[in-house]
Amino acid sequence: MSDAVSTRDEGGKGFAAVTLSPAEVEREIEVQEQQSQQYMENESAYDRIAFSRISFGARNTRALVITLGTFAAFSGMLSGLDQSVISGALPGIRKHFIGSGEWASMDDPKLANDVSLISSLMPLGAMAGALMMMPLNHFLGRRNSIIVSCMWYSLGGGLCAGARSVGMLFAGRFILGIGVGIEGGCVGIYISECVPPELRGNLVSIYQLMIAFGEVIGYATGAIFFDVPSGSWRWMLGSSVLFSTILWVGMCFLPESPRWLVSKGKNGRAWQVWKSLREVTEPKNLEEYLAMEITVKNEVERSNNVAWWRQYMEVCLIPRNRRALIYASAMIFFGQMTGINAVMYNMSNLMAKMNFDDRESVLMSMVGGGALFLGTIPAVFTMDKFGRRVWAQNILVFIVGLVLVGVGYLYTNKGDAFFQANKDTALGLFFSGMVLYMSFFGAYSCLTWVVPAESFDFNTRSQGMAICSTFLYLWSFIVTYNFDRMQAAMTYTGLTIGFFGGLALLGFFYQLFFMPETKDKTLEEIDELFLMPTRKLVGLNMRNMVNHWRWICGGMHPGESREAQTGNTVSGDAEKHDVSEARVETL
Repeated sequence: MSDAVSTRDEGGKGFAAVTLSPAEVEREIEVQEQQSQQYMENESAYDRIAFSRISFGARNTRALVITLGTFAAFSGMLSGLDQSVISGALPGIRKHFIGSGEWASMDDPKLANDVSLISSLMPLGAMAGALMMMPLNHFLGRRNSIIVSCMWYSLGGGLCAGARSVGMLFAGRFILGIGVGIEGGCVGIYISECVPPELRGNLVSIYQLMIAFGEVIGYATGAIFFDVPSGSWRWMLGSSVLFSTILWVGMCFLPESPRWLVSKGKNGRAWQVWKSLREVTEPKNLEEYLAMEITVKNEVERSNNVAWWRQYMEVCLIPRNRRALIYASAMIFFGQMTGINAVMYNMSNLMAKMNFDDRESVLMSMVGGGALFLGTIPAVFTMDKFGRRVWAQNILVFIVGLVLVGVGYLYTNKGDAFFQANKDTALGLFFSGMVLYMSFFGAYSCLTWVVPAESFDFNTRSQGMAICSTFLYLWSFIVTYNFDRMQAAMTYTGLTIGFFGGLALLGFFYQLFFMPETKDKTLEEIDELFLMPTRKLVGLNMRNMVNHWRWICGGMHPGESREAQTGNTVSGDAEKHDVSEARVETL
């Protein structure tokens, strides 16, 4: 770095700020270009192969950024497809393995247990994949880890399509889950480390949009292949091989994360990647690169003397990291324990409960999947406009949806004659509730990927994402595997209103008081935010809520209205004061 560059490392926390004059910008670019040229001339053959990309001639940096975010998020389509396609495949799987003698009949207790495992082994495998994600991210890089996940997807999809026994189907679903776990943790990190702060929330949210789109494709695949005379379920489950191949080819056109490259001492290649993603002639983009370079180097130096297991412990022991972990894990807990994945896996069963036959159940499942997809779209395009806190409050609306679904199920508990007499009312309540629940959850679910991806510092980002992803799939497995048992014990009405709805209400109050706002902040600025003790964050959130009510009632000072409208958790002067105090405080 040139001597003209002014840098500061705030309080030893690793956050660096860089300020450049126009002349210094030109001089620093020249220095970086010289260093990059020297590095590229001496780069090893392995690095050329592992970290090069196929250029498609994009000259506009913003176009490449959007392409990177969109195509990396395409991996979410694989996850969504494999979640929902099992719903349409289960009727065919039951018939096939009853015919082969693996299950005695539809009333066989072994069938019920095995079907629960077929649905839930994918999130269980995803837990294993999430644990594998950290070493893969560390040694291979973000992009290459996503490519590895494609291999697991292809292997799992092939095993499911060719399964000759229930055990082979178990293995295929578990292996598919490993692919889900690896890419689920990698994609958010990859996008957040590559794209500008003002686009980060939107582009990470596209990952959830693609999950929702994949779920629609999965339900549609079930409907398309349902009437295939023999082995329709094999076509459904094997469809993931096609999409994993497309993703693998597409990732070859995208660059590696510049932050990861700097952490491995590959600064020359990192600069080349940064130039393709930012207009480096703009001072703010060059300053961001230099600040990132300093921050990453500081964190790498600090972590070199720390054992890998100690790095996991630091996620819990260091107050800044612990706050991020609790915050991100709570978001995931309240998202999963309101039943979304269990509903997606069992959508055809839920429809069958409303007196639809097998084919109608598969077709009507697209209503829920379509609502989830459409509900995700507004969050993708406005996540960075309205902020994270605004979209988190959606949890209050889909509680209403759960109540309507539960009331609709009441009509099925009084016999077929009563249901047929009130069929229109029952179906109206059920589908209104399902659309409300799925559509508003679509926006909320974006946060389960945006929040963990941006909350942890560079040194613990892989570990934090691994822990959060493991929690996500653990809650998903618990709810999915026990879904039939829970509805038998609580009834569908009790499960949707009492259990799922009750937890959603707790989540609403948690987010209202404990959720920080991270929109429009660089990853290094978010480090500063999490230095703030929790009690100060709660105080600032309460102050902000009071300001919102004053603004609504017309009594807020005009200077405060802009912060209230945008949903910022803290205003400028208050934030600076509290963060400054937080440097010397711990939780």
